[in-house]
Amino acid sequence: MKQTALSFLSAILLSAAASYASDEKLVTCSSAIKLTHIESGSKYYLLSDDRQLQSGSGQQLVTAVENNRTPDGLWQIREAHDSPVCDAGTPIRCGDVIRLMHVGTGRNLHTHGIKSPLSNQHEVTGFGSGQGEGDSGDNWTVVCESGGDFCKGGRYWGGG
Repeated sequence: MKQTALSFLSAILLSAAASYASDEKLVTCSSAIKLTHIESGSKYYLLSDDRQLQSGSGQQLVTAVENNRTPDGLWQIREAHDSPVCDAGTPIRCGDVIRLMHVGTGRNLHTHGIKSPLSNQHEVTGFGSGQGEGDSGDNWTVVCESGGDFCKGGRYWGGG
């Protein structure tokens, strides 16, 4: 289940938005970032707001849009569900498991076994209490391509 959603998001990588550690542009705990779809030439950004899906899970809508200026596209890096608190400024390593909390609503980027009505793949939604609380469906593994624009020093997730 999670692998299918991860393959959907495998083409979505960082477009640096805020809170970097030093000159290396490392992504850190508590960073607010925007996620962009690389396969579209970074034309689309992951966005959410307080609207609910009208089918499937009925959870918070997450979609891709061309508007990169909206604050509805900001996601905060948090520790994985049921993990110790990730201190602000701690660099995120390749392979770390994290949560991405939507800054505007406090809900986490989430996946589960419900199929999307558009893609027929797993839905990706906003989920939780609105305070960053949720479940293990909110966990995402940071995958860095060796030598890629988002792999800094071979071990850390960095902005482009």
